[in-house]
Amino acid sequence: MQDPQRLPERVNGDGWLVHRGRFVDTTFLLEVGDQGYLIRILDGRVESVRPGPFVMARWSFAIRVQEEAWAEYCQPYPKPGYHDILAMVKFKTLKLEGDQHPLMANLLYFKDVLVKLRETI
Repeated sequence: MQDPQRLPERVNGDGWLVHRGRFVDTTFLLEVGDQGYLIRILDGRVESVRPGPFVMARWSFAIRVQEEAWAEYCQPYPKPGYHDILAMVKFKTLKLEGDQHPLMANLLYFKDVLVKLRETI
């Protein structure tokens, strides 16, 4: 997996992606194995990526996935079932928790944000 700390430069450097997410204002937790990252998005821009551990972190929704499954997702050409976060939910390799409305209302935006973590990008 690419370093999540590079997510702001990758997302914010994509003008179309920022434009598509211009109404997104949320903080979500991406937890890969034991490592968590609080990702703050404001007006479609990734404002910050804070690595954990956290004490009583505030987030709208959480994406929780085991390291092995996330490594498959982050491949340049993931295997079927690992190519998409909703496919991973279906096959029970990824869990969504919390208020999923911001995620589902802007699903294509969040899918494209997470794709920015793949090795080839």
